[in-house]
Amino acid sequence: MIGGGNPVVVQSMVKTDPQDLQQTLGQLRDLKRVGCEVAAVALAHEDICRSIPFLKKEVEMPIVGDVLFNHAIALKAMELGIDGVLINPGVIGNARKVKEVATAARESRIPVCIAIDIGSLEKRIQKKYQTPNAAAVVESALYHARLLEDAGHAAIGISLKASGTLETVEAYRRISDASDYPLCLHLPEGGPLFSGVIRSSAGLAILLNEGVGDTIRVSLTGNPVQEVAAAFHLLRGLGLRKRGVNIVSCPTCCKCRVDLRGIVAEFEKETSHIDTYLNVAIMGCEANGPGEAREADIGIAFGAQRATLFGKGSVRKTGIRLELAKGVLLEEIANLSR
Repeated sequence: MIGGGNPVVVQSMVKTDPQDLQQTLGQLRDLKRVGCEVAAVALAHEDICRSIPFLKKEVEMPIVGDVLFNHAIALKAMELGIDGVLINPGVIGNARKVKEVATAARESRIPVCIAIDIGSLEKRIQKKYQTPNAAAVVESALYHARLLEDAGHAAIGISLKASGTLETVEAYRRISDASDYPLCLHLPEGGPLFSGVIRSSAGLAILLNEGVGDTIRVSLTGNPVQEVAAAFHLLRGLGLRKRGVNIVSCPTCCKCRVDLRGIVAEFEKETSHIDTYLNVAIMGCEANGPGEAREADIGIAFGAQRATLFGKGSVRKTGIRLELAKGVLLEEIANLSR
């Protein structure tokens, strides 16, 4: 369920060739494992739509067809059982074709996400605003939403891309004030893991903290599993979703005598499949670890020779040999997540 007070939904996009069914299926399963709730598949031409029934049968997760420019692909995808379609009316460039999509979607009871991009606004809007801006993007979105509603289809989501992060934030604010459509947040500032997460989070956090947005995608150049992980980290940080293991670790200093960076990376990988919300602390010294992370459900602090297990501010076990510490903590996490 999207919108209407439901929790913000995390989505991503398959980056394999949909015609390679096994690779695409593998990536969908990876996304499902880390908590992805909606996955988009790019449908560049009608032949790709033939993969939809197979993928739907094998993966229990809503799949959205990213068709954008060709309304015939959207019609074919709906005929073959896609869960939703994403279209860019400005690229389709024809109100009649948009209404055809709306009619088919209404009959199939399939939601449509209208994706409005500042670079593909209809000529009427471009002429009116001269220099396209957030207001132009919102006007275009509302116009096309009315086209769908006039065809009797009301299951509509809206995704906006203006020029850069701050103008896109402004566009989402404007449309949130002007309508009640579910908003699919996806900012244009993607990139590699480090910079992409920062750029996306900068805009997404502003909107989410203001109560704007019903789904989010963190856009990254790379494995979409990282997009999902980043999205849940962001939602947890804002107190909007509580899912999975939230690892708190110290930045390390001269008191740390272990490879904490490597240890944390291993734990993050080995606990990525856990749904239960847990705060887990992994600290680099026994002197400050349990005290600094007293709110953790469970945690471990590494000394030079031994480690200390603690939880909720109380020491649980001391003198744990370093080579056994990882297994001890993983066992505790497994017990708490049952």
